[in-house]
Amino acid sequence: MQKRLFLLLVIVTILVLSCSSDNEEAKQFPEIQPYETGYLKVSDLHEIFYQLGGTPEGKAVMVLHGGPGAGCSPGYFRYFNPEKFHIVLHDQRGSGQSKPYAELKENTTPNLVEDIEKLRIHLGLGKVILFGGSWGSTLALAYAETYPQNVEGMILRGVFTARKSEIDHFYHGGVAQYFPAAFYELQSYMDQPEEMNYHQQLSEKMKSEDEAIRNKYARAWAKYEGKIAFLNMPDERLNVILDQWPYLAFSVIENHYMAKGCFLEESQLMNNTDKIKHIKTILVNGRYDVICPPITAYELHQKLDNSQLVIVEQTGHSASEPGIEKALVKAVKEFIL
Repeated sequence: MQKRLFLLLVIVTILVLSCSSDNEEAKQFPEIQPYETGYLKVSDLHEIFYQLGGTPEGKAVMVLHGGPGAGCSPGYFRYFNPEKFHIVLHDQRGSGQSKPYAELKENTTPNLVEDIEKLRIHLGLGKVILFGGSWGSTLALAYAETYPQNVEGMILRGVFTARKSEIDHFYHGGVAQYFPAAFYELQSYMDQPEEMNYHQQLSEKMKSEDEAIRNKYARAWAKYEGKIAFLNMPDERLNVILDQWPYLAFSVIENHYMAKGCFLEESQLMNNTDKIKHIKTILVNGRYDVICPPITAYELHQKLDNSQLVIVEQTGHSASEPGIEKALVKAVKEFIL
């Protein structure tokens, strides 16, 4: 009897230690402040804002934010051990603190790819790890396929390759199967709801010279995406977020890009995977991500010889969902083993 109790205690202890290890692995790192910030002039019109954190002697990682148009915040530093990584955040053209704010001129995917390369050279970096979610995964793939020689690895969350089928799912009814109220509320803003061009209709409204019209449609879009990015986002909480979030650039730039097919040829990123199939890549996707369903991550995984696919159960799209956070922190650690 005593022997059985002893063995039971040993087993329980092992399980507790295992759970503690998993919890430690899941934790983001404490908040840090950038040790350097600055602007890089990338064209006669645009200057991009960047922030550097961690240690300059560490592995270089470039964080590519979503949207497009969402911008970066110091919270992105928390995925990385600041003693092991040299962390580079930047706001893409028109986003965040980049100038001019919400500018659409000279704002295309090829422009953003070249901005990453200009920033890499400006900072004197060699090969980099690309860390991007949602639109950030799209931009990471576009950069890697253009400059594969400069990429050590990629961590991509909520994979989006900007194919027409993916954009249509996002705008034209795919989401309605899971969030019907949110979808039909967005549809109510359309002058021509029967036309399958909601991104174009929204984009045109947000280009209005009437500030009230711009803000009305920008908020409607931010509310739609804010609702469907999470498994559980109560309306009361979402409204508080919207009152505090400077969402104009996000809404204006994102709809402009989607209306233009993200300035990519149809299936361009999937068709050029031979250029990057050797690059170590970890794909993280929420099982119930309705913005970027896991089928896209799965299809990309099949094309990349050196990739891992992590489907996180009971999670949606947002990087802040606990299961997604844990998977991303774990993925980052795989690049320092």
